[in-house]
Order: sequence, then C-alpha cells, then structure tokens
Amino acid sequence: MAVVVVESPAKAKTINKYLGDNYTVLASFGHVRDLPPKDGSVDTENDFEMKWEVATDSKKHLRAITDALKADNDLILATDPDREGEAISWHLTEALLKSKAIKKDTPVKRVVFNAITKTAVTEAMANPRDVDMELVRAYLARRALDYLVGFNLSPVLWRKLPGAKSAGRVQSVVLRLIVEREMEIEAFRAQEYWSVAAGLTTPRGAQFNARLTTMGGKRLEKFDLPTAESAELAVQAVSSRDLFVQSVEAKPASRNPTAPFMTSTLQQEASRKFGMGAKQAMSAAQRLYEAGHITYMRTDGIDMAPEAVQAARAEIEARFGKDYVPASPRIYKNKAKNAQEAHECIRPTDMSADTEKLRLTDSDQRRLYDLIWKRTIACQMEAARMERTVAEIGSKDGQVGLRANGQVMLFDGFLKVYEEGRDDDSEDDGRLPQLAQGDALAKAKDSLAADFAKAAPEAADSVVESTSDALQRAAGALMSLDGAILGQQHFTQPPPRYTEATMVKRMEELGIGRPSTYASIVTTIQDRGYVRKDKNRLIPEDKGRLVTIFLVNYFGRYLQYDFTADMETQLDDISAGARDYKDVLARFWRDFSAAIEETSELRITEVLDKIDEVLSPHLYPPREDGSDPKVCPTCGIGRLNLKTARSGGAFIGCNNYPECRYTRPLSGDEGDAELSGDGKLLGYDADEGIYLRNGRFGPYVQRGKVTEENKKPPRASLPKTWTTDSIDLERALTLLSLPRQVGTHPEDGEPIESAIGRFGPYVRHNKTYANLPDVEEVFTIGMNRAVELLAEKAARGGRGAAAKPLKELGDHPDGGAINVMPGRYGPYVKWEKINATIPKEIEPEAVTLEQALELIAAKAATKRKPAAKKAAAKKPAAKKPAAKKTATKAATKTAEKKPAAKKAPAKKATAKTSSSKSAAAKKAATEAPDSDGSAG
Repeated sequence: MAVVVVESPAKAKTINKYLGDNYTVLASFGHVRDLPPKDGSVDTENDFEMKWEVATDSKKHLRAITDALKADNDLILATDPDREGEAISWHLTEALLKSKAIKKDTPVKRVVFNAITKTAVTEAMANPRDVDMELVRAYLARRALDYLVGFNLSPVLWRKLPGAKSAGRVQSVVLRLIVEREMEIEAFRAQEYWSVAAGLTTPRGAQFNARLTTMGGKRLEKFDLPTAESAELAVQAVSSRDLFVQSVEAKPASRNPTAPFMTSTLQQEASRKFGMGAKQAMSAAQRLYEAGHITYMRTDGIDMAPEAVQAARAEIEARFGKDYVPASPRIYKNKAKNAQEAHECIRPTDMSADTEKLRLTDSDQRRLYDLIWKRTIACQMEAARMERTVAEIGSKDGQVGLRANGQVMLFDGFLKVYEEGRDDDSEDDGRLPQLAQGDALAKAKDSLAADFAKAAPEAADSVVESTSDALQRAAGALMSLDGAILGQQHFTQPPPRYTEATMVKRMEELGIGRPSTYASIVTTIQDRGYVRKDKNRLIPEDKGRLVTIFLVNYFGRYLQYDFTADMETQLDDISAGARDYKDVLARFWRDFSAAIEETSELRITEVLDKIDEVLSPHLYPPREDGSDPKVCPTCGIGRLNLKTARSGGAFIGCNNYPECRYTRPLSGDEGDAELSGDGKLLGYDADEGIYLRNGRFGPYVQRGKVTEENKKPPRASLPKTWTTDSIDLERALTLLSLPRQVGTHPEDGEPIESAIGRFGPYVRHNKTYANLPDVEEVFTIGMNRAVELLAEKAARGGRGAAAKPLKELGDHPDGGAINVMPGRYGPYVKWEKINATIPKEIEPEAVTLEQALELIAAKAATKRKPAAKKAAAKKPAAKKPAAKKTATKAATKTAEKKPAAKKAPAKKATAKTSSSKSAAAKKAATEAPDSDGSAG
C-alpha cells in the first residue's frame, strides 16, 4: 500500500475515508525537524549552512512512516498547500533519506488540495508533482532570519535590559505599533467643539431632526463653534427664524457585498462579532478544515473556484429566489500589500450545508462556520438597493441653513443573509418623513429629545426641559433656548487602542507577517508579558515600552515598518524564484551583526538613561503645582530616574539613595508622595505606628519602622480590589491581624482560620484549604459557612483529590478514559498516569480527542527519557559472572576508586558552567522566532 503522509491525525482520518484500503495514511504531527537551540545552528561563516535536528517527539512518528515504507516504497506527501506545508514535505524527504528509509532514486510524489473533500483529494492524487524547492528556499530564508534575529538580539536584551524576555523580527515591530499608539493616546489633548440641531415638524405633523450646517451665510466647519457661547449664539439664530424646506433630493444608492474571507478578515470578523482571539479563531478553523467542512484557512487570496461560485449561485436561487442572484458572478481582487493569491478564499466545501445541516456540537466551530457560510453566500448575492434623501432647510434671509439625511431600503439583497461588522459605532441615518420644497417647518422639542437621548443617554431626562440650565446640569453637554433647538458639546477623541482585529488589519495593510503568523504574533507579545488585553483592547505593559524604546534607539532600522514589509517582499521573491535566498541572508547579516556589535560596549546605565529620556512624558507627568516632575517628592533634593530591580524589571527611584528610599512602579501614580519613604502614617496601635507604603510590587501596610532591632516589621499587601484611598487605620489593622481565627472545628476542636494567600482568600482547617470567592469574606465569614466550605472541600478529597472533568473526550486506543481536567496551574489532559498540559492558545472546552492523543503522546515521550538513562547506568553492574571476587578484593577495588571520586566536583562545576550557557542559548532560540508555525 502506498504511504500518504499528512500533518495531523484528524486530517489523516478524514483523508483515509476517501482513499480506502489501498493507502496507508499517517501523520507527521507537524514539523519533524528544527534548528537545535544552540549557537551555530545557522553557520554564518559557512554560507549559512543550517544544521537540522529531528525533534524527540518526532522520532516515533518518523519510525512509523519508516516501518510503513518497508511494505510499500511508494511515498506520497500530502501536507498543507502553503510554504510551511512544502517545508514539512521537504523535511520529511530529507529525514527519510538520512535514515535510509528511502533512497535517492525512490519516487516521492507531492500532492496538494485546498479542501479535504473526496473530489479534491481524488483529483490531487491523480496530479502529483515534485516538492516546490522555491517555496522551500523561501521557508529556509525565513527560518534562518528568525533564528539570527532571535538568537542574537534576545541575549542583548537580557544583558542590557534586565527583565526583558525576547525580541523577534516581526513580534517586535508589532509591539512597536501598540506602544506608539499608546503614546499617541497619552500625548493627545482633546479639543472642544459644539454642534447645533433642531427638532422640526412638517405641515402633516411628522417629526424629524436636522443639523445646523450654515451660519451667517457661511458653511460651518467642525471647529467653527468652539465654545458654549458660540453655540448659544447659533441656537438663538436658529430659534429666532422661521424655517422652510429649500430642496429635497432623493438619490438611488446601492451597497455591494464584501469579499469572501481570507485569514486576516476572518480573524477580524470573529473578533468583532464573537470577541474571539486570533488564536481561538484559527484553532476552530483548523478543526473545520480537517473535518472537510471548509477550504484551507491560511490564505490571503479571495478568489473562488468557478465550480464553487456556481454552487453558491444555485444555492442562493434555491433559498431566496432569482431576484437575489446577480446577472453575472462577482469577481474579487485582493488589495492587501504583498498578497499571494495562490490559494482560494476560505469558504464552505458544500454550499448547501449550513450550520443546521452540519449539526456541529463545538460552539466555536459552529459560530465560525456560520460566519463563513453566510459571508460566502452573501458575496455572490445581488446588491442591496436603497434611496438616500437629503433635505436642505433654511431661513428666508439665508443666514442659517440645516440639513436632514435619511435612507430607505428598497431591496435588501445580500443583507438578507449577512452584514459585515464594524470597528466603529457609526450608524446609518433613519428614514425621513414626506417633505416638499417650500414646506414651512415648526419646531418640535419631543423629536429632538429622542435624537439626543441616543447620543447622550445621561442627559435624556433633561433634554425635554425648556431651560438651558437644566440641560447643562444633566451632562454639561447640551443647552437649549426653548427645548426644540439644542447645542451639544463634543470633544475630539484620541485614536483608539488596537483590538486583535484592528491589529491584524494593520499588519495586513503594512505587509508585516503572513496569514499563517498573524495569530501567533499577537498571542506571543501577550504571552511575553509585553502587552495585556483588557476589554478586547491591547494595552502595552511597562516592560513592553522599555523593550520597544531600547530596540527603536539601538536597532531602529529593524523596527521600521517599511524594512519589515520589504523583507516580506524579498521572501516572496525567493518563493517566486526571483532572488537567491543566501544573498538575502548575507545582506541582512552583514548589517545586523554590525548593529549587534555596536551595542556590546553599552552599559546598563547608558541604556536606562536613554529610555528614561524618551519615556519622560510617560514616567514623569506634569505636576499640578508646576514643579519639576523629576524632583523627588519625598526628600526634595534627589532626582527621579529609571532603575532596575535585582529580580528583573524596572522601577522609578530617587538617586539620593540610601538617604532617601523613595520608589514607585513605572506605572504608579506619584501624586501621593506620602506612600514612599517611610510611608503615610495611618495612626498608632499599642504605641506602634501603622504605615501605608508603596513598594516595588504595589501598596502594603506595615507595623512600625525598619530598625536595627526590627529589620523585618510585620507587613501585609493590599488586596487587588482595595485602593490606597480606602485604607484607614482600622482596615490596616484588620490586614495585619491575619490570619483571622474564625473558631474551632466542632469535630476535633482544631482552629479554623481565614487569610489571604498566594492564590487568593481562603479558610483553613488543619491541611484542608477552601477558597473564598471574595476578599471581604476573609474578615466576615462565620463558623457555619466556614465549616460548610471545608466539608465540601473534604468531600472532594481536599488537596490533591480528583476533581470533576471539564470535558470527557472518550477512550484511548490502548484503553482507559481521556478527560480534560482543571489544574492548579491550568487545565490539562489526563489519561491514566499521564497529565499533559493544554497550551494556552487552546480553550480547554475546545480540545478534541485527536488533539488530546497528540498531547499525551508528546508527554509520554518525555516521560520515557529518565527510564532509558537509568537502564544505561545499570549496564556495568551486570558484568559480574566472569569471576567470583572475595569481600576483601571488592573492598580493595572500592578503595582504589576513591581518588577518581575526588575529581568529580571539578568536572561537575565545568559542566554546570557550560550547561548554564547552553540554557541561555536554548532560551534565545526557542523564544525568539516569530515566523510561520514557530514560537514567537
């Protein structure tokens, strides 16, 4: 039987259904080889030769392929249809040649299909080709670049910027985007402006609203009404004049559907509509693809196969009628920079199969498939037709002019199925009543109140009042002369923070990264602690700012958006055969290695001073009293500057140390200077001062001061939900009194205590700990509830007891249930005695049986290592039968060995030194890469 190799077991299972018993379908489980995490894996002195190593977990998969090839030497490589898939096919071929599983003259066929359907697979098998070496060379160039940047730049960061984790060719550029956006927001100064609107009534009694557009015969620009006074004059001008309809113009308009999904637009829409992260969306899409429901999900093409277009048009006619089918098929062209349209768009493989028909049980897959199906069907539907009406309104003297806009839907077209989400909150204008030129218009306050209620809900109740005082009391944003003419205050808004959706969109616009890397890059900078996600917005942490400022100042060229995009273009040229990949690497390395060399003499103090200078507006905001923000607020003599902590990271401290011990976190507020130094005195308890202080790890309370006799006075950190403003002497004493004695247990008389620990608030009895949902309960919990919580915990077995599974996946092929379990350090997959951690990017509820088997296999492989070592160590002891030795001889031999044993510590020390270097090298190589399918 011919051996077919794909990447995942799920894909193998689906393809095996279509190929039948004449083929053996096996999975490579991704890449089988990678660059070992050590110096010299890319040899810059030897024409960028790359030294590959078969991963430990991959050896058994290669062995299975090798064993299958013994029965039939016909090898068919059916990995994914992209650069990464091509690279895996090449790696497999090279690894099998090296192990002599195949020979140089063994026929190796490469087949690709964009969808896992019987038709696509059968057609691909009938049209094999060779491995595309141009695509492989593009992969080699990308992998070498990422290795060279990560392996050389990350150690520079560790040495010059304590606390920094890693840098990457693309991840650092994306981090720069987020940091610069945050600095734009901080530097933004809002500008006030006003608008004026009128509520009007037609002669037939219909009400509508219009906005002031002309004042004094001059068209109003955005900032022409800058103050409340100017808006009041405009309100009076409109209020004192009779208004009539000058013109009414109705124009037909149409709205066309958006293009079908490619990787970036799918991630954006999943984020907008479902709040899905990029990783979560791609994980669900991967499972849909492997099950044969959608086409390949890593693509920047929006073209659709002709047969798919015809199928979509037939489905539209069957479901909605001929009116919804355009006269000719719609053709879409990609506008993205560096777009490679080698692949189709992301679409369903069966246009007639909607979500209900597929009956998907996984919620992420169900929602994502519904989105893909609707977008694909909508992209081939008729345009929506509407009528847009513009009414110009004015006074007879021409001094004031207003405009009203409205829209009427005449035919919904594609909107019957799908409407694209938006990143802003703009809304279409509503419908206007019947208007005719010359109609006299009366003023109607009720209509306007409803309109302004949408814009300012907090002022809605006051809008209908007739005095401007009432309106200004409501929100300081509205004013009125008679309730029918209103002025509304506005302020310009700073640019919004990026969401994962808008970040992916920006990366696509700039040509940074590829569709296969968007999700991993955005996830990596969050995993590194450089960026956090709050309410779906990406916010840079201080660590991320420091890394960005360092790289911009010392490696600025490599963080330029144009440079990164140009590098992507060069990689695309390599895949097209237009460039030699080693020439690209040589040019890059020549300049990059020089930049690395230039930083070798930099001292940490120089780096911190430079970062301190650039980040000054952020680190030292202006003070209300106008004094120098860099003067220490505690001693008034020293100056504040950026310092590094022994534990890594950085903080703001006074340079008058140790005389002055003022410190605060980078993102801390220095407004309350009392919290630094000796802290804020809250009061006294038993003649000891109780202080509120701010440390490097946040605010805390302390009993007494540090003295020679009392070097470690009692301290207690403030819970995260407590603010420094809420702390008084009483609350401080309650914190310092912890653990609190709740009472004695009714069964054994042992104490029950409540306290706040590393993992939050809890109650304890002997060795049984039960978590509390709220910090406040630590100080209020009574005996009944405490005993109840402890009993529930004891019923579950207390610490180390088997928890209830989050999800039951089924049985292992070798027997035994596989479950997804909650763990102290995160969810994991459990099978018998093997516990395999679930990667952060995978939601525990979304784990499939196939994924679980992969995780278990990987964990089992690592668990077998120690056993192999022990067996090897015992071999010398087995050589006893040669001759029987007396006890005296054995003792003599033991004594002879003693001198060698004394030398061991010296060897061990040497090994430790080299291993620590190796560990640093390994960290650089594993954390740094950020291209297709790699870590960062």
